[in-house]
Amino acid sequence: MRVNYVIVFVSDMNRAVAFYRDVLELPLRFESPGWTEFATEGATLALHASEGPGSKMDASEPALAGRCRPGLSVPDLDAFHKRMAERNVPCVQTPQTFFGSRVAQYSDPDGLVISVGEERQSSRS
Repeated sequence: MRVNYVIVFVSDMNRAVAFYRDVLELPLRFESPGWTEFATEGATLALHASEGPGSKMDASEPALAGRCRPGLSVPDLDAFHKRMAERNVPCVQTPQTFFGSRVAQYSDPDGLVISVGEERQSSRS
């Protein structure tokens, strides 16, 4: 079994598409006013227009049950972090090492925290 897709509910589809496509540089598969998909290597990230008023999450809040935190993987976290800083993407957690993995966290336009980890380099003897 594998994760097939993740749905992120958004308050403004155009703003969300611009962020995920132009800022995070995810490959766009399909776009419409109510549903947009990005094709990543592991699973589809889908944006769904929110059906009601949302509350912007405060990134300093503890993770609450029923919430989701998408995770992305990049080959060079330092280069990705620099690019996000240049694009004024809110950084919730600068790159740090946890349990042998380097991870940073950023906030999307609706306040959803996205974890970004650096791909582990396989060592061959």
